[in-house]
Amino acid sequence: MHASAHTATTAPASRDTVPRGMLAALGAVVLASLLAVVFVRLTGIGVVHVPDAPAVSVREFRFEDLANGGIVVRDAQSGRVVHTVAPETNGFLRGTMRGLARERHRRAIGPEIPFRMIGRADGKLTLEDPATGRRVDLGSFGPTNAAVFAALMASAPPAADPPARSAPAAP
Repeated sequence: MHASAHTATTAPASRDTVPRGMLAALGAVVLASLLAVVFVRLTGIGVVHVPDAPAVSVREFRFEDLANGGIVVRDAQSGRVVHTVAPETNGFLRGTMRGLARERHRRAIGPEIPFRMIGRADGKLTLEDPATGRRVDLGSFGPTNAAVFAALMASAPPAADPPARSAPAAP
């Protein structure tokens, strides 16, 4: 009998391999999860809507890019500068505003309409873009990031116009 160059030997199963049945089961779970998310997003069935707490403070701001890379934040009512962001700092504020500005640009909407920040009774802070309808729950990004926008809300509101003085009454 002639010995074959290839002998049929069975190598012992490596401890590092995952059985095919387990991989198939994991793939099925991932696929089922993905399909469930798509179903909920398309139909709205199963979505839980939590109503917003009432607004306790509302301010409107304009964010303007500077030539040096900084950002000026103005109170929309008075035009007063409430904060200046130095170039290459405050990535969260920059990223958030860049995303909202990108959406405006995509829809050919200019900067005329200010952004609205709403402080809520439950302590949450929401940034809204009335021009596009987009809103950002700032607390979703953690307390440190939300504090950046909270500081803008806490900045001194625009001074009220002094009451008009009337001429003194004639004696």
